[in-house]
Amino acid sequence: MSTKKKVAIIGSGNWGSAIAKIIGVNVTKFAYFDKEVKMYVYEEIVNGSKLSEIINTEHENVKYLKGHRLPDTIVAVPEVVDAAKDADILVFVVPHAFVPRICQNLKGNIKPTAVGISLIKGFGETPNGGIELISDVIKNILSIDCTVLMGANLAGEVADEKFCETTIGSRNKDNGILLKELFQTDNFRVTVVPDTYTVEICGALKNIVAMAAGFSDGLGYGDNTKSAVIRIGLKEMIRFIKTFYPDGTKETTFFESCGVADLITTCYGGRNRKVSEAFVKSDKSIDELEKELLDGQKLQGYQTCCEVMTMLRTNGHIDRFPLIEAVYLIGRRDIPPQRMLEYLRREPEDM
Repeated sequence: MSTKKKVAIIGSGNWGSAIAKIIGVNVTKFAYFDKEVKMYVYEEIVNGSKLSEIINTEHENVKYLKGHRLPDTIVAVPEVVDAAKDADILVFVVPHAFVPRICQNLKGNIKPTAVGISLIKGFGETPNGGIELISDVIKNILSIDCTVLMGANLAGEVADEKFCETTIGSRNKDNGILLKELFQTDNFRVTVVPDTYTVEICGALKNIVAMAAGFSDGLGYGDNTKSAVIRIGLKEMIRFIKTFYPDGTKETTFFESCGVADLITTCYGGRNRKVSEAFVKSDKSIDELEKELLDGQKLQGYQTCCEVMTMLRTNGHIDRFPLIEAVYLIGRRDIPPQRMLEYLRREPEDM
């Protein structure tokens, strides 16, 4: 019986396909990885053919990562259990709202020794008005260890093999070492830190700040204002983590790729900034613009903002997070985008 570690990628969108390019090559570099990587593909009909069949015959995700050849080691599988049942490493890269349903389907159908890693930016919601980290959702439903990977990683640039960095948060040192080898390349530099919660929360909250940056761009406020948005947003990210997840938080993690680098990148590029700029210039809703501009991709920022606002309201902390509150109210069109600066001027003095 083979002892080589099998890898499954749960998701095949823009980011999932970009990371598949890396994983599909890296499994051929180390003797202890199995050379076949199954990738769960939500089946769609594209140009009259099934997307999974297109990927397996043309080795290209023509809908979500057009123009990039996927390694021959990547095998598209349209059933999530079939993709994951034999895997030793499960790479989760689907919109965060889909995670509970997918994990319930996988429960009892995967190896009990499997290891998970989440590349998903967002939160789950709890019945009492709180949030649940996606890595904890995966861990709790599947009873497996789950690490996280977050960083300044715009999918298109990763697929183009432009140099960038990323951060893996892993409390298990051995898992961190193994996963670093699965992901790292000359142009995708991986740093492993034990501060898992900070890595993951930064990856979710930065999308809210990127929406504020997009509002600023749409209003034509310029780079000085945008820099203020980024600085205030970073302070709110730190304040949120120190308030709700203080155990094990390290200041140095905010200076890794998952922190300030990802924040800057997302505020100047990425879908949340793009849709938010368009939102200011139109009378359409965020949902309408998501469908119009993202070609099937999902916008994470505003749903995350709503989840965070529920938690802040439940715990009486809204006044300490004026940027998050402004994004929430603007997204609902309860206030005009021009009032965002009024909220930013309320920045609390404390951290």
